[in-house]
Amino acid sequence: MEDFESGSLTNWKAVGGGSGGWFIYTNGRKPPDPAQTSPNVPFDLPDPPQGKFAAVTDMNGPGTLILYRDVKLKGRFMLHMTVFHAGAFGFSSPQTLAYDEPEDNQQFRIDLIGPSAPIDSLAGGEVLVNIFKTSTSEPYERQPTAVKVDVSHWAGQTVRLRLAVTDNRGPLRVGVDNIRFEPIGSDADARIELPSTKEPSRALNLVLQRLTEADALKELSARAERLAGEGEFSGAVLVAKDDNVLFSHAYGLADRKRGIPNTLRTRFRIGSMNKMFTAVAILQLADAGKLELTAHLGKYLTDYPNRDVATKVTIHQLLTHTGGTGDIFGPDFDLHRTELRTLADYVQLYGKRGLEFRPGSRWSYSNYGFILLGRVIEKVTGQSYYDYVHQHIYEPAGMTRSGSLPEDRAVPDRSIGYMKPPGQTAWLPNTDWLPYRGTSAGGGYSTVEDLARFAHALLSHKLLSPDSTELLITGKVKARPGARYAYGFEDARDADGNGWVGHGGGAPGMNGDLKIYPKSDYVVAVLANMDPPAAQRISEYLDPRLPSEG
Repeated sequence: MEDFESGSLTNWKAVGGGSGGWFIYTNGRKPPDPAQTSPNVPFDLPDPPQGKFAAVTDMNGPGTLILYRDVKLKGRFMLHMTVFHAGAFGFSSPQTLAYDEPEDNQQFRIDLIGPSAPIDSLAGGEVLVNIFKTSTSEPYERQPTAVKVDVSHWAGQTVRLRLAVTDNRGPLRVGVDNIRFEPIGSDADARIELPSTKEPSRALNLVLQRLTEADALKELSARAERLAGEGEFSGAVLVAKDDNVLFSHAYGLADRKRGIPNTLRTRFRIGSMNKMFTAVAILQLADAGKLELTAHLGKYLTDYPNRDVATKVTIHQLLTHTGGTGDIFGPDFDLHRTELRTLADYVQLYGKRGLEFRPGSRWSYSNYGFILLGRVIEKVTGQSYYDYVHQHIYEPAGMTRSGSLPEDRAVPDRSIGYMKPPGQTAWLPNTDWLPYRGTSAGGGYSTVEDLARFAHALLSHKLLSPDSTELLITGKVKARPGARYAYGFEDARDADGNGWVGHGGGAPGMNGDLKIYPKSDYVVAVLANMDPPAAQRISEYLDPRLPSEG
């Protein structure tokens, strides 16, 4: 028999709440659209091995996601499928699919349930048969594995096939591929019918209930303490509102060899977070009439080596990752890492290559695009990128402990980043993986206090006019589930303005996140001197728990 629904997800239904969503492989031999995955956490699942039916989840924070379809079994069948997953922690599987629980709950399961059962039920009698589920002994990563179950007991009946993933620790990625019902025996009339799916009842409220401010901060403190105690977080956390600090604490060690603890004044490397500074600088120059967002790159980089890039890519497209200019990381970067000392060095290395796609046709995260924006700033102002940002962003915002001095320069209180390379069990300094210095695309260092000052300066219009601030942070193109990309900022606000704007950053040995809530005036800054998603694990835990309005 051909694959179930011939590989189509027509009439499947999705329910759930929290972070992430189900994504469908339109071509099973290629990964999902990069626009549907987080730019800060790699999408590390293997490609579906068959590609005839594939669905995956991308969860970077707490949530329960369920995909389901009713089927009527007109005959006896064996149900086959392939499963695969990658989790951030050991799995836990309490008898609930709720993610708003005090106990750990990270699980992936596939069941047949009765059509009248609550869609999120795990009760005996309502779950007809479990096809696959993770357990506490489940490995971190499961390569594509075939599973099967005899469903002939339900011949002639309608059943509900359910794919469910729950996580309150994050991130967790799971996949299902090559679902198929194969007849048992020689019954030539055996077939599958696909009745209309009625809206299911629910045993749980799949939308996390927001807490009071005091309770949210209490839970944040407990979560951070626990993760730090388990060796899963080392860094600093700050929560402010209306420029008043509500919570701030540091955890772990800035230098493990010398036993130096992290403090609120510790300088952490921030990765891609300084794309926000680059975007602010570009809009400042636009406000001053020194550049046009609709102008092509070649207007400012008149000697740019590739004519297509120079004449077809606009400043707006560079700011929104829609220019098709590609990334900087790969074999060329690894070979020249210590030689790339200025933004001009990057252009010399990558400037001759062509476009990856027609500018404006889609979204694809591009560090090189922000390198080019840094060069535009230098050409327009006659200053180095670093001097401009220091003078026009750090100083007005009162950011006295932020910068991008080279790695070979001694910087007081700059932490050492610790990473676990693939296959390693020990934490190692990330020194040999760092670029010479941060760039306009990422790098440099800051503190949680400085990031909170930046957020306050932005919202109080010390850096940009009100109109330009709104232009900066308002989403322009879909970047991933629940978020649109603005200018160097993600915009995860809903239609009522609830939610956050900001940016994260991550690389081996460093992770950070800044979430600014314009409507409620909360600011959440988390920095870590260890691998992703150490910091985002904290910010994304707090996000659905904070009050949505001030």
